[in-house]
Amino acid sequence: MSAPFPGHERAKQMGELKRGGERWDVFVEMQPDAELQAVRGRLHFVRGDRHRATSWIFLEPTEADIHERFGEFSAVELWHFVQALSD
Repeated sequence: MSAPFPGHERAKQMGELKRGGERWDVFVEMQPDAELQAVRGRLHFVRGDRHRATSWIFLEPTEADIHERFGEFSAVELWHFVQALSD
């Protein structure tokens, strides 16, 4: 099990990325925004005690919409996020 990260209680594991010997667990964290009547979402990549996260890149009416948008990312695009983000 990966180490907890800030926002883990609002996150859902969406899968894992594997390339060679490297493996990252991928999570989507969601947070309701009452003012906008929407849900914000960001990605977390966790590998043991290492953690990388995007900013809030999703803003959708529902959590289901965020899950749908996440599904539009290819594995290559997710790897680009991992490589671009610092620990």
